[in-house]
Amino acid sequence: MMMPMMDARVLVVDDDVFTQQLFRSLLERQVSNLQIVGTLDEARKAFRLTDFNLVILDQRLPDGNGLDFFTEIHAERPRQMAMLITGYADVHDAVRAVREGLFDYLTKPFENLEELEAVIIKALEMDRAYREIKDLRTIFGEDSDQPVVGTSPKITQLLSKIRLAAPLDTTIVMYGESGSGKEVFAKLIHSLSERSKGPLVTVNCGALQESLLEAALFGYEKGAFTGAVKTTSGYLDRADGGTLFLDEITDMSPKLQVSLLRVLQERKFDRLGGTVHRTSDFRLICATNKSLEAEVKAGRFRPDLYYRINVMALNIPALRDRREDITPLALYFLSHFNKKFGKNAGPFTLGAIEAMEAAPWPGNIRQLRHAVERAVVINVGGLIGPVDLGLAGMAGEAGEEGEEGEADAPLQFRQARDDFDRAYFRALLKRAGGNMAEAARLSGIARQNLYAHVNKLGLDAAKLGLEAGA
Repeated sequence: MMMPMMDARVLVVDDDVFTQQLFRSLLERQVSNLQIVGTLDEARKAFRLTDFNLVILDQRLPDGNGLDFFTEIHAERPRQMAMLITGYADVHDAVRAVREGLFDYLTKPFENLEELEAVIIKALEMDRAYREIKDLRTIFGEDSDQPVVGTSPKITQLLSKIRLAAPLDTTIVMYGESGSGKEVFAKLIHSLSERSKGPLVTVNCGALQESLLEAALFGYEKGAFTGAVKTTSGYLDRADGGTLFLDEITDMSPKLQVSLLRVLQERKFDRLGGTVHRTSDFRLICATNKSLEAEVKAGRFRPDLYYRINVMALNIPALRDRREDITPLALYFLSHFNKKFGKNAGPFTLGAIEAMEAAPWPGNIRQLRHAVERAVVINVGGLIGPVDLGLAGMAGEAGEEGEEGEADAPLQFRQARDDFDRAYFRALLKRAGGNMAEAARLSGIARQNLYAHVNKLGLDAAKLGLEAGA
């Protein structure tokens, strides 16, 4: 494996000349700034002068303990990516440090350089994601719940089109799967348009029956129908001077399609039960999770309305097609829900990050958001792993092993989670035949973290492997 070139600043703190040479050969040509020092005193001086993307430090140094230095830099820069080099005898301290914000730890001797490279690349990607989130909070504000997050090629291309189209006041149709963020991009288009000071009115055409949607869109006069006790303005009125966003427009009935076409052609409409023509100056943005062209061919969508609205088309990519954006999105949601619920859940384990980036996410960003929200809600303070996100690859097997005696299941969350972890890792090790490398691959958990879990639970991998083969 060859590390890609990265614009990154890395500090390595280790007094062993062989380890220094290893990192020099591994990173010198791959990162823009590599500094290697042998003492904590030198490390402190370097840290004061440079904003490092990653710090890799040995635990045992001539003038102190690397964990003490990690505590210092973590207090000064809470989001500082740091990795610890430790011996097997000191793994317990390293595991505790991971709970306190250490990204990961590496055990000497390094058995697998490809694995070492992969962990370093992931740490640098996490650092980039954290910095991205910081920039987004500066742009959108601390409480924003509309993260236009991403640097993947497809999102970069989409944002370029949006910047061109947003100021032109033309009709836009967005195509994308449910949960892919169409409403978020509608808000972005509105904010970048000349109508940004006007209202953005959002209507989900699939959420209301025809009569209710008609009344909501056009408004109604008092007495227009049973229950119309007062004159009420509709969404068309409210969108005057701003933007009207019609989500899932293909769910609109044929009758309402005719009414909408008339409004777009004449820019006039009547409230239900009314006789006075009203006008509204709005920009139209539509969205659908279906192919409008296919709906026209099937006779479910009027071709004249299709030609009227299909001026500028934007394709919103599914989350599985922009996997580089999963970690930044997850970090954004983690920060958002921690603040919302007054909690301090996290950080994500490396296994959780790997599991999220590998998951199919059929529900797209909405599903990822809900997974992180749930993980924060149930978290009692500490790491978030694949199990917390509902992404444990062996969760089904673990559940089957724990079904017996369900009526007597413990009610304390900590105890229930410990029981689940034990069942999960037993099933995982059996599936892997006791092979830790295979277990790490199946679970998406870094091997070092997997060893820590197995040791904590007192499980015997070899014995479980033999049981599985028996």
